[in-house]
Amino acid sequence: MSALSLPSRIVLATAAGGIAVAALVHIAMMFLHVAPSNTLTKAHGAAVDDYVYPEYEQNWKLFAPNPLQQNVAVQVRAEVRPGDGGSARTTGWTDLSARDGRDIHHNLFPSHTQQNQLRRAWESFVGSHDERNRATGLRGELSERYLRRIAMGRLGEEWTAAGGTVARVEFRSVTTPVGPPPWSAEKISTKPVYRVLPWWPVTVDDLPEGASNQ
Repeated sequence: MSALSLPSRIVLATAAGGIAVAALVHIAMMFLHVAPSNTLTKAHGAAVDDYVYPEYEQNWKLFAPNPLQQNVAVQVRAEVRPGDGGSARTTGWTDLSARDGRDIHHNLFPSHTQQNQLRRAWESFVGSHDERNRATGLRGELSERYLRRIAMGRLGEEWTAAGGTVARVEFRSVTTPVGPPPWSAEKISTKPVYRVLPWWPVTVDDLPEGASNQ
């Protein structure tokens, strides 16, 4: 340090101070996030959540007494009506989870959209609907709209490339249990289980901003 000029020492000291302050703020935010409810979190809980999510989300499922042992794939298909008034056609199933997986694989810096958007949307749907796929409140209706917007945002142009409009979409999940390791004596079925949702009509509100359903 003594060999550096005064301006260089000032720059280094300022940078070190800035890093120290940033580190202290980060530690404080993470502490408040995981700490029990207190006066600070009650007053500034929204600011803490805005800082934490989604980059620093604390997901402890891996360390839970019963860690996740399933692969869940979310798939969607659409009913497309041609512009000439002919018969509607139903597309094949598109595996949205597989597409996200391909985008993430070998990607050193995958986006949070690729990693979390679909997963969180599906978790929100499952948590706000009963076993018959009926919404249990306003949050359920919002989760349905969110899924439709994801489908139209990702596949709307692909579905309507040959013309026509998307009239309805249908989602399903494919849950496949992860088999036990070779050294385990545990026996489980790895047969996939399907959860098929009802057809949902597509409206203008389900289209991404600036997009058209044609």
